Amino acid sequence: MDAITILFIVGGIIAFFLILYIFPVNLWFTALLSGVKVSLINLVLMRLRKVPPALVVNAMITSTKAGLNLTSNEIETHYLAGGHVNNVIKALISADKANIPLDFKMATAIDLAGRDVSDAVQLSVNPRVINTPPVAAVAQDGIQLIAKARVTVRANIRQLVGGAGEETILARVGEGIVTTIGSSATHKQVLENPDRISKLVLEKGLDAGTAFEILSIDIADIDIGENIGAKLQTDQAEADLKVANARAEERRAMAVAQEQEMKAKAQEARAKVIEAEAEIPKAMAEAFKDGNLGIMDYYRMQNIQADTDMRESISKPKGSKK
Repeated sequence: MDAITILFIVGGIIAFFLILYIFPVNLWFTALLSGVKVSLINLVLMRLRKVPPALVVNAMITSTKAGLNLTSNEIETHYLAGGHVNNVIKALISADKANIPLDFKMATAIDLAGRDVSDAVQLSVNPRVINTPPVAAVAQDGIQLIAKARVTVRANIRQLVGGAGEETILARVGEGIVTTIGSSATHKQVLENPDRISKLVLEKGLDAGTAFEILSIDIADIDIGENIGAKLQTDQAEADLKVANARAEERRAMAVAQEQEMKAKAQEARAKVIEAEAEIPKAMAEAFKDGNLGIMDYYRMQNIQADTDMRESISKPKGSKK
């Protein structure tokens, strides 16, 4: 065989596989045997629209065998919208077998919303248990309680589009636990009847607007925490003590200031007395000069002064200084 013949053979093989790729006869034949009506031209157009024909054909075969009436156009549209075709088909089959009302439009909307529609259907059949993190709350007697709950939920198919998720359920249950414990007169009431929390929380309708339906709320554990009331009273007493000490220190400082002020006034008065005493000799000299004071008057005044000093020295206790 020469080179030209080999080239023709290779080209023929490549052309044959290319034709089989563009015209997926095997898929068309498989669909025909499975009772799925899809034309070969439609499969070729899927190639041109960059839609995997095998994905569409297999989905149609699976849905047809399950008794679902889906068209290739519906499946192709959902794929082009970025959806997960296999998950939607699986969810529709599971919902049909479990007698859960779910049509193709709702299933595709849930899938395009970013939720796993197959997992949602399974969750509708088999409820899930969500464990809440420890929730701390304080009863009216000041004792802190730490509660853990198990929330049994199942998916609400009609609320999956636009409904809140598990985080909202956990937040609402935690809020309900805090409210219930906080409204209890004593922590003993909660410990004696933990189901009281479950009943009050369920009555609040916490699953409204969420993608789940709460079936039950079970309190798994309740631990006693700190005595918050006593701690707050202790902190308040310490704060009051600091305020009292500050006020006492303020009063002491004011008293010291007043004492110093009185000492200053006493020194000032003493200075005025000394100043006045310094004027006495001048006045006496003037009196002698003017003849208003005689020598005998002066001696009598000295005797009186000496007698006064002697009396003062006798009246003072021993060891005291003037």
